[in-house]
Amino acid sequence: MDNQQKPGSNNNRGLLIKVAVTALVAGLLGGGIAYGGATYISNRDTSSVPAGSNKSGTASTSNMKVNVSSQASTAFSNVKNSVVSVINLKKENQSSNSLNGILGGNQSNGSSSNGSLQASSEGSGVVYKKAGNSAYIVTNNHVVAGSNALEVILSNSKKIDAKLVGKDAVTDLAVLKVNSADVSKVATFGNSDNIKVGETALAIGSPLGSQYATSLTEGIISAKKRTVATTDEATNQQTGNATVIQTDAAINPGNSGGPLINLAGQVVGINSMKLASDNSGTSVEGMGFAIPSNEVVSVINQLIKNGKIVRPALGIKYVDLSEISKAQQKSILKLPASVENGVVVMETPSATTPAGRSGIKKYDVITALDGKKISTNSTLRDLLYKYKVNDTVTLTYYHNGSQKTTKVKLTETTSQLNR
Repeated sequence: MDNQQKPGSNNNRGLLIKVAVTALVAGLLGGGIAYGGATYISNRDTSSVPAGSNKSGTASTSNMKVNVSSQASTAFSNVKNSVVSVINLKKENQSSNSLNGILGGNQSNGSSSNGSLQASSEGSGVVYKKAGNSAYIVTNNHVVAGSNALEVILSNSKKIDAKLVGKDAVTDLAVLKVNSADVSKVATFGNSDNIKVGETALAIGSPLGSQYATSLTEGIISAKKRTVATTDEATNQQTGNATVIQTDAAINPGNSGGPLINLAGQVVGINSMKLASDNSGTSVEGMGFAIPSNEVVSVINQLIKNGKIVRPALGIKYVDLSEISKAQQKSILKLPASVENGVVVMETPSATTPAGRSGIKKYDVITALDGKKISTNSTLRDLLYKYKVNDTVTLTYYHNGSQKTTKVKLTETTSQLNR
């Protein structure tokens, strides 16, 4: 006998019962309390609707005030006046005005032979220092990239000119300088090493532009140190890897450069990017990333001093070992089970690079520099950038499962593809 059930069979009756239950649940989800039809009708109260005046049916509001004070609102109040909108102005032909209108840009009075200065894009920033008549703002490099001029909208809605002090495409950070006369609040940095997964995180910025300035979103710290690939917006080419804080606080276009803060009102990161979809095109929600404050402080201090960042390089392209499955760590990398942290070299480096000259090959796993182990708290970049150009360091690495060491003389990097 086949498995098909004929009308009136027990299985068909069971299916009908399930559908009925589903309909009941759907009714509940849709809004009121659902009752069985027959029972409801038989027990209905038949009292008539009263006649007469309806004056007693008026409504009023209560004078009771609700105390909604919380750590989140207090932290926001402490930081909000230090958060600004950053406007990137570019020289545009008059024919592009319609595009600028779509982008929500604000037109400047400046002009040139190539056309007037137009708002090309907007982002966010945070004032972190006042010194005399100057105030300094940290934002993202991609917010100011390609600008012919910059403007800042302060928390009091006043628009002022800004000057680029320095920028760094590798970490996606930039420092701006403005007149401090109208700056009322300066933010402070917290120690990003002290944050914990699961603690509350607040993002402040101008999503979709300055019309939504000082918007607050709330989430948690999803991961303290997440390695993500970075991409050049102009060329769409991968520029390397960044070690960032992951958060599910909503971060949207325009939030870039704004602060990620803790409940103490300290800046623990600078919001930089979000993951909108994976490689297959699947939409993703709640995956935003911020540059850790400890790295921010180190970079902006160098930008203030030199206007640029000079870094040592190994000359490798890599991914964190945690991105490789345990099965592939064993079958392809041939790693001992005791090796838990490190970076995997994804291409054999050029013979002209420090790593290439030292014999590093594709799928080698680097685990330490000068005996300092790569870990969840100390990434390769953290360790590497403590050295100077022309320093010689000892690399500990695994090749086909065997531990080896080699000496590497670091050179200056001008490419963002290598570390």
